[in-house]
Amino acid sequence: MTDVDPAIKVQVDTEYLEEQSTPADDKYVFSYTITIINLGDRAAKLETRHWLITDANGHTSEVQGAGVVGETPTIPPNTAYQYTSGTVLETPVGFMEGRYGMVWEDGKTFSAEIPAFRLAIPGILH
Repeated sequence: MTDVDPAIKVQVDTEYLEEQSTPADDKYVFSYTITIINLGDRAAKLETRHWLITDANGHTSEVQGAGVVGETPTIPPNTAYQYTSGTVLETPVGFMEGRYGMVWEDGKTFSAEIPAFRLAIPGILH
């Protein structure tokens, strides 16, 4: 396992996509917009992703793969990279968390933590 580097910060915004969801069929669609901020003094390349997606029934799915949304972006120092993706849950509430496998321009590999965030239809939680 590689070290986590605090120079990379990950922020998340989520949205429930009501028009694509069918609650009667236990299908709840969410989008999430990720902003990856490089606070370091050198470029960092995102090479892999590893997600754990957990619904309110405790069912967890694991997603691993190269890059994000078909890209393996290089993020220059003091800049950010942003993308939007989505997931489907069988419950109206769930959580996602994970990590990105990254490499500094000098070849040193590290992980960027994706803090756990909630997916929930509006108004379901107080």
